[in-house]
Amino acid sequence: MEQKEDKLKEVISHAKEYGYIFPSSEIYDGLAATYDYGQLGAELKNNIKSYWWKAMVQMHENIVGIDSSIFMHPKTWEASGHVDAFNDPLIDNKDSKKRYRADVLIEEHIEKINQKIEKEVEKGFKRFGESFDEVQFRATNPNVLRNAEKMQEIENRMRETLGKNDLEGVHQLISDLEIVCPISGSKNWTEVRQFNLMFSTELGSVAGDASTIYLRPETAQGIFVNFLNVQKSGRMKIPFGIAQIGKAFRNEIVARQFIFRMREFEQMEMQFFVRPGEEMKWYEYWKEARIKWHKALDLGEKNYRFHDHIKLAHYANAAADIEFNFPMGFKELEGIHSRTDYDLKQHEKFSGKKLQYFDPELNENYVPYVVETSVGLDRMFLSVLSASLKNEKLEDGSERVVLKLPAPLAPYKIAIMPLTKKDGLPEKAREIFDALKYDFLCQYDEKDSPGKRYRRQDAIGTPFCVMVDHQTMEDNTVTMRDRDTMLQERIAISDLNSKIASKVDMKFLLNK
Repeated sequence: MEQKEDKLKEVISHAKEYGYIFPSSEIYDGLAATYDYGQLGAELKNNIKSYWWKAMVQMHENIVGIDSSIFMHPKTWEASGHVDAFNDPLIDNKDSKKRYRADVLIEEHIEKINQKIEKEVEKGFKRFGESFDEVQFRATNPNVLRNAEKMQEIENRMRETLGKNDLEGVHQLISDLEIVCPISGSKNWTEVRQFNLMFSTELGSVAGDASTIYLRPETAQGIFVNFLNVQKSGRMKIPFGIAQIGKAFRNEIVARQFIFRMREFEQMEMQFFVRPGEEMKWYEYWKEARIKWHKALDLGEKNYRFHDHIKLAHYANAAADIEFNFPMGFKELEGIHSRTDYDLKQHEKFSGKKLQYFDPELNENYVPYVVETSVGLDRMFLSVLSASLKNEKLEDGSERVVLKLPAPLAPYKIAIMPLTKKDGLPEKAREIFDALKYDFLCQYDEKDSPGKRYRRQDAIGTPFCVMVDHQTMEDNTVTMRDRDTMLQERIAISDLNSKIASKVDMKFLLNK
């Protein structure tokens, strides 16, 4: 646990030092759970958005993108169930005075049991080597079976109590499992209470119920209320999708773990409208498509896993998370949900307008079913940043800190460096910079020794460095250094553009 906390601290410190993420309003001592993306953070964030948007919209002719308003008619949130049901079950520890989500405490307890299973499997691997049959081991080992049964029992109780909103039952489960506060180590808990997570504000100059509106807690509803507008204006045929990237706001009581859980965050969501009865086929399709999109970044196959929801949301008939191994352990990165026709039917009911599709093949009207993919942009950013940050020991015994970002996502693609500040080398370097800046975000760097400059570019994640030296003035070649391998090669200036493009173009990720 301490190792994981150290890794998160390392990521936070690196992000601040190199201009990726700063605490918000820091000169005023900050504001809890809010962060600002710095000059490099803004670039990485935009590149992640671009990767998602291209994969969703550009690569699918039946998916289009919109950008809906943050403020929506308050009836939207009554229809969606957020006014009545957008609550977290919270519990306080009387000794530490800290507040926790009750369901998260139970899930973390389940994960501890799961780790015991994984340790047993690891022991088996070490003992039997290549002849180890993991499937049979998991099906027959008494320790594994006992712990799996424990997990199943807890999950069943959790599903039942949360499903019935039985807060006393949730408290009893925490008590029975003897869950302690991570800070005080005590079991001195309050009762479990529900807390609504929406931020409310006043519209216009008159205060009162009639003018109360909300900051949207999710981007999905902006898609649902525009379903017919998009379908008719775009002449869309089912199945089709509507994608959106946008800010959402939740008054998280327990907001912690850096940018993993914030009060103001960004979502990348796509709602895919399908024929009733075909939703499970598309649910499986999008589960596979989304995990493939994540794994194309080469952040490590073992860092991803699927987790089926214990408690289904009121609108879903199937739901799974893609979890990522963050510095603080496996946590939700993206959700894939089969939302049925709940949302459109609710908006029909509350608005009095028909939200149906006429299917020419079936010659009938129906309310489509929806399969949703929803990934947190900030969590995506944290997954990329944390998995890319490496401390490497080199052959000569020295060390380097390197941010091995996927090259298409890196803020700067190339750093141009003159070996010295004389003999016309800076002018030549500027000439190369000016030729490349139309296609790539470049950095010009002439301060310090070449070694120090290379280390600085490693730390910010720049995939390539180009050194302009005296030989450049004679034969128009430069030394190009690769961030990951640190290998250097001599290359003609005229070949630079195509050489860089072959590694940093987004299409290489999209083609995987």
